[in-house]
Amino acid sequence: MSAKIRAIITGATGMVGEGVLHECLQHPQVEAVLVINRKPCDVQHPKLKEIIHTDFFDFSPIKNQLPGYDACFFCLGISSVGVKEDVYYKMTYTLTMHVAEVLSEVNPGMSFCYISGAGTDSSEKGRSMWARVKGKTENDLAKLPFKQVYNFRPGFIKPTKGLKNTLSFYKYVDWLFPLGRALYPNGFCTLQELGLAMINVVVKGYKKNIIDGKDIIVLAKDVA
Repeated sequence: MSAKIRAIITGATGMVGEGVLHECLQHPQVEAVLVINRKPCDVQHPKLKEIIHTDFFDFSPIKNQLPGYDACFFCLGISSVGVKEDVYYKMTYTLTMHVAEVLSEVNPGMSFCYISGAGTDSSEKGRSMWARVKGKTENDLAKLPFKQVYNFRPGFIKPTKGLKNTLSFYKYVDWLFPLGRALYPNGFCTLQELGLAMINVVVKGYKKNIIDGKDIIVLAKDVA
């Protein structure tokens, strides 16, 4: 049995972060979870500790509470729809890098798992603004002194039933999942699979640093 892990989760009040938190709290290999939120996630569990911190551009006030963790599941992000590039860059690249720089300083043995997205542009030169920014974020995270950085690029994510932060439009397109999964498995995974894959990649490692849809499915089945 592998050593148990202690994980930090950001974005736990969003759909993806809530789903990853849900899997962590149930998983026997995860012994402790710290969520850092701007507002309470309203989840109670013996494994769970929560820090309410409003300024993700300045982690210095909470820095002394962050040592002792093996993993960060970074699930915080915004949509690029209707957002100007400078704002998206600040909320995606600048924010993520600040948090990651602090965590790499206090936990250099940490594995950092970043939710990026299918279509992310590693060259940073493509036409899609969001894909360039995500690509730059992935590339610069890899330069930090973490044990390992894994960039997760899911496509369509099927929500976990019963969780409260599922985006409303998913109930109108959920019926597409079985067909999409059959025709294009690389672009369709469940939120449960994503959470399990993130846990398992920290526990066991993986041959790739860019984790696409098929890798997520493989890693989810690789029960630690």
